[in-house]
Amino acid sequence: MPVLNWIGKESVVNHDKEVPFRLLKKVKSSSLGENSQNLVIHGDNLEALKALMPYYCGKIDVIYIDPPYNTGAEDWIYNDNVNSPKIKNWLGKIVGGETEDLCRHDKWLCMMYPRLKLLKELLADQAVIFISIDENELSDLLLICDEIFQKNNHCGTFVWQKKYGGGNDSGKIATEHEYVVCYSKIKQTDEWLEPHTEKYLKRYKEEDSVGRFFWDTLERPGLRNPIEIEIKYKEKIYTLQTFRSQKRVDEELKTGEIRIVEINNRLSFQFKQRLREGKKPRSILQDRKELIEEGFVKIGSNSTAKEELVELLGKSMFNNPKPTLLIKYLIRLVNKKDCLVLDSFAGSGTTGHAVLDLNKDDGEKRKFILVELEDDIANKVTAERIRQAVKKFEYGEGFEFCELDKQLFNEDGQIEQECTFDQLATYIYFTETNMNIDKKAISENLIGGYNETNYYLIFKEKGKNILNKVFLKKVQKDSKNKVIYADKCLIDEDVLDKYNIQFKQIPYEIKVY
Repeated sequence: MPVLNWIGKESVVNHDKEVPFRLLKKVKSSSLGENSQNLVIHGDNLEALKALMPYYCGKIDVIYIDPPYNTGAEDWIYNDNVNSPKIKNWLGKIVGGETEDLCRHDKWLCMMYPRLKLLKELLADQAVIFISIDENELSDLLLICDEIFQKNNHCGTFVWQKKYGGGNDSGKIATEHEYVVCYSKIKQTDEWLEPHTEKYLKRYKEEDSVGRFFWDTLERPGLRNPIEIEIKYKEKIYTLQTFRSQKRVDEELKTGEIRIVEINNRLSFQFKQRLREGKKPRSILQDRKELIEEGFVKIGSNSTAKEELVELLGKSMFNNPKPTLLIKYLIRLVNKKDCLVLDSFAGSGTTGHAVLDLNKDDGEKRKFILVELEDDIANKVTAERIRQAVKKFEYGEGFEFCELDKQLFNEDGQIEQECTFDQLATYIYFTETNMNIDKKAISENLIGGYNETNYYLIFKEKGKNILNKVFLKKVQKDSKNKVIYADKCLIDEDVLDKYNIQFKQIPYEIKVY
């Protein structure tokens, strides 16, 4: 398989393993609601993805990202803190400008490669990643995705019509489209189907013991290599042309799957066109009238995306935002109930909005994780868009806004020597609940409760934290389940069972990804 090489590749191929594990710190004043497992994270997405690994490795069902397109006319800053002098010359600088920089593609690849590696690790086995891109980096993206995800896991590439009509922003060709590249963690076997529209469903007016159907004409104009068969109709034998064999026609006439009708003094076959669970998606995503009438759902365009932002935030700050219709369409294709959706280039927050809107449509309980680097965007745009959408459309869900906090585990997966009680409590509580702890709610060793379970931590000095009868007196005597973290337990199993206690070892190290 061809492998793409570029300046700096050797320094970033394994850079994802050099990134330390940091904690997430909840910012209550920027969050919406209580006890939400939706997350909006402010920080460099490379560090944020590594911070998510201990909790979400192999658990993300859908990833959608809309990374910088590297057109040369945009500014983007991603600092990987790579130690190699070669990479330092490429990364952490603004890319683009009016003068063509022949090295900007190397910079973009150095930025994307370690992030895609972590995104793959976060995917569940049957999960899919969707990546929006245009022609500036399409070829490079396909090559590095073939290398990271494997070429046979390339599900396909959609062409999305982002606008209708030309414009001065194009070169020699008026560009109306972008791409959505799709890869899976492992080879997909399930068929992708998009839901039918209500207008399309009205065609299936009849129903039998098998399901809904309508009668459709079996012969088609210009039928190639037709088969001549004989049928008996009104006591006469007729010879007709079809693409079904004589045996099959005879069988389906008996079962009622096909019938013979006389139209304009001509005999014709009709068959039961049965309603499938959904329609197979087409590679070109567009909102043509005839496609909508045929049963394909609306996709939206840049203009509809800008209208959404103006409606919620009063203005559109992005040149090429994505519409919620497009993201909803992609998430629905995966067809997994209560799925977990990640977007590590969150921008205007479309993915979070799309997840909430889908949940309102079908009553599912999907969750989202959004990551945004820019200081002026994360809270004022990404999170604010979700706040306004929840208020306007009454979604009834919220999110936790988080910052990247101190480093807890180093790149080798070992806990930092100066780890504090609060840091360890934060990590344990998130591991148990997928929510960030309210440090003000910590009461001595009781670090918090969730779903009728209280969580305790005994931690003063590494290796010397013991669950014994003395500590047992501090535990609340009620019917709730208790999970107690310590180094060692000196309580008999029957006593633990009596007080609904589960003992767990303090995690001083984590799996290295």
